[in-house]
Amino acid sequence: MALVKEIMGRSMIEKPPFLPSNTLKAIHHNQNLLPVNPVSVPRRISVVKAAISEDLAKFVKAEKPVTFKARAVLTVRNKHQEDLKETIVKKIDAFTDQIGRNVVLELYSTDIDPKTRAPKKSKEAVLKDWSQKSNLKSERVNYTSDLLVDSDFGIPGAITITNKHQKEFYLESITIEGFACGPVRFPCNSWVQSTNDHPNPRIFFSNQPYLPDETPAGLKLLREKELRDLRGDGKGVRKLSDRVYDYDLYNDLGNPDRGNDFIRPVLGGEKIPYPRRCRTGRLPTDTDILAESRVEKPFPLYVPRDEQFEESKQNAFSTGRLKAVLHNLLPSMVASISKKHDFKGFSQIESLYSEGLPLKLGLQDDLLKKLRLPNLVTRLHESSQGGGLLKYDTPKILSKDKFSWLRDYEFGRQALAGVNPVNIEKLKVFPPVSQLDPEIYGQQESALKEEHISGYLNGMSVQQAMEENKLFIIDYHDTYLPFLDHINSLDGRKAYATRTIFYLTQSGTLKPVAIELSLPRALPGSRSKRVVTSPVDATSNWTWQLAKAHVCSNDAGVHQLANHWLRTHAAMEPFILSAHRQLSAMHPIFKLLDPHMRYTLEINALARQNLINADGVIEQCFTPGRYCMEISAAAYKHWRFDLEGLPSDLIRRGMAVSDPSQRHGLKLLIEDYPYANDGLLIWEAIQKWVRTYVTRYYPDPSLVCNDRELQAWYAESINVGHADLRHENWWPELATGDDLTAILTTIIWLASAQHAALNFGQYPYGGYVPNRPPLMRRLIPDEHDPAYMSFLDDPQKFFLSALPSMLQSTKYMAVVDTLSTHSPDEEYIGERQQRYTWTGDEEMVEAFEGFSTEIQRIEKEIERRNRDMGLKNRCGAGVLPYELLAPGSQPGVTCRGVPNSVSI
Repeated sequence: MALVKEIMGRSMIEKPPFLPSNTLKAIHHNQNLLPVNPVSVPRRISVVKAAISEDLAKFVKAEKPVTFKARAVLTVRNKHQEDLKETIVKKIDAFTDQIGRNVVLELYSTDIDPKTRAPKKSKEAVLKDWSQKSNLKSERVNYTSDLLVDSDFGIPGAITITNKHQKEFYLESITIEGFACGPVRFPCNSWVQSTNDHPNPRIFFSNQPYLPDETPAGLKLLREKELRDLRGDGKGVRKLSDRVYDYDLYNDLGNPDRGNDFIRPVLGGEKIPYPRRCRTGRLPTDTDILAESRVEKPFPLYVPRDEQFEESKQNAFSTGRLKAVLHNLLPSMVASISKKHDFKGFSQIESLYSEGLPLKLGLQDDLLKKLRLPNLVTRLHESSQGGGLLKYDTPKILSKDKFSWLRDYEFGRQALAGVNPVNIEKLKVFPPVSQLDPEIYGQQESALKEEHISGYLNGMSVQQAMEENKLFIIDYHDTYLPFLDHINSLDGRKAYATRTIFYLTQSGTLKPVAIELSLPRALPGSRSKRVVTSPVDATSNWTWQLAKAHVCSNDAGVHQLANHWLRTHAAMEPFILSAHRQLSAMHPIFKLLDPHMRYTLEINALARQNLINADGVIEQCFTPGRYCMEISAAAYKHWRFDLEGLPSDLIRRGMAVSDPSQRHGLKLLIEDYPYANDGLLIWEAIQKWVRTYVTRYYPDPSLVCNDRELQAWYAESINVGHADLRHENWWPELATGDDLTAILTTIIWLASAQHAALNFGQYPYGGYVPNRPPLMRRLIPDEHDPAYMSFLDDPQKFFLSALPSMLQSTKYMAVVDTLSTHSPDEEYIGERQQRYTWTGDEEMVEAFEGFSTEIQRIEKEIERRNRDMGLKNRCGAGVLPYELLAPGSQPGVTCRGVPNSVSI
């Protein structure tokens, strides 16, 4: 408490340095009239209206208003590394700063001047020490300026910055000193552009939160102007220096100008519903006016300037991206020279971690020279452990037991504690029933029969086992079957639509007992539906391993395209765009959401450029190929925001039932379900924090209903950002504090814990491709298949030929290694920038500290659970602990850590 007060400048004993001696005497004469630190809270709590006491105001009014000097301290963050051009421009700015091309400040009061009916303002002032400090190499530099204000100025509420230099600068914060209310903080965290690019001054508000109707008179026009600037006019091509947030369709994934192979459908609209993305305004392609022209790497896509990666994040991402280039380009050339694309054995896959890529002697230097990236190559080589630039890190799945991936136990464990633990469901109907339209896809009766699984049920019938909550299913039948004709016609791609039945054992683990493999119609030598069960001999063992590999390939696609990309990346983007467009920076809900929106627009733009685009990494590495994003769009038809919260999702999947007597209000059907167990702890902590925060500002439902910015944010998120689903009746209402708490808890959960659970295990589990192949190249042969004899003669060779090729595997591994990496500037749940000054509401600063303490307690509880030998899905010989929801992490690929936002 004392620390918070000290940092927030609550010590009122200090003498304001700018007051004349006779004024100070008046203050000391009546200490009881010293003002308190202003805090914006609901109407029931008074807000200080003046920067000086009433007695002092009378004293000043009796005489002539006096002009005083206040001090502004601007904290500017320097770049770690500057190129030659930036260094030259910086020196020019330092010189021209001395002759009037400088940084100009103007301070605004929360009060209106009764004479002019305009906000009270200071006189313009300039930063006086820019040129002297321009050569400082420290990460942060403090610049000062003296501001002249009248004695009846009131409380500072906003400040404008005009940057007359040529170069933008990153403004971290501003502190105004010299007012009787104590230091006034302005969290900025924003790039201030040169007037050459943006002639209008930038507006920054103090950290005092205000609901729209409580906005002080002096700030109302500035609040409205800032939001208008952020919305833009929806016209023109956006410049990289712009700060405009707007919506568009996904019409930039294809590149029809390159030919028919690069044409992709527009996602979003009545034909193919999809969330909206950030508008760039680029011109259409030459061959299709509905398709937006592409910007290809290494040139950047537009996102609003403040959404772009900061320097340390850029360096980490560019390093990872360079690794991807090296791991992609080099194997591509090696493969084209050797013409041997398949792995010869499992030992060759493992050699990727010990020996590196199998380059011919003397070839490596020639290839690296052709890259023309000597400096970056050197940097990577120096930063790579063991000095092996072309070596992959050993994935965590191999770290404890390199044969675990072969075992049925591990296959079942990963359904509960792997990288995609959100598709397992209780089996409610047997045989499973398809929801596909029979007029389009024909009758889709399951081939699963009771005799396929009855031998594993300890004497129970299937019905009894379902009633005892012993049977579970991962069902990808309806997801894949509509696309299988297209997928299986692609060169080197083969897939089934799979269903997997699991039995819950006495020890609380899942045992896979049957896998159904479906095709839309029989291909030559294949049946349209077949069921593979647990093996009884050598041949059935290899068939079983192939069937599990096809399930994992299905799972990898759904995980990446639906659960990860759609549900955490794409579905969150409209809420972020709308927040910037409709919620002022001084709105308490914007302050709450701010850390959970960091970097998401940038990473989504990079995905559109490099990952989900036509012939991008996702299409190249996953079974559906060019149909990947159509599968993602098909999943959006079933997306429901009201069921995206963890408790609702668990109940929807039948993995839990409502039980008010339980701590979280529900009872898990599988007690040792690590994702759900740990996730509920974080969900509860988020919910408690959000409820405390919402109650602070919305003690009455009428405040929620009458908050025009809040209502506009939620309405625009639905009606524009999710326009194709805007008429669905499942959208939650926003009429009470409880409504708002539920909506915000879901958004924060998705942006933080849900994304972390689905993202940061990608390389630890998928970096060993046999454990989780992203694509399959061969179907499983039966007795009538010409390939059956080669399968019998050398089943290992056949198995490896069905997995991704060496080129596909190494490319995929490089990408998921990048996506699984925490950057050095990662901000984890329970943390935030300017921790003690992000808001001027001291009570909420303390409440956030309580939330942070709870997150630390959860981390210790997760560590305890991972040592509990009774929890066999996370502890045991060779068993990986479940750490994907452990809140903190070091930089790198750690298979743990919950960042605040979707930042990679």
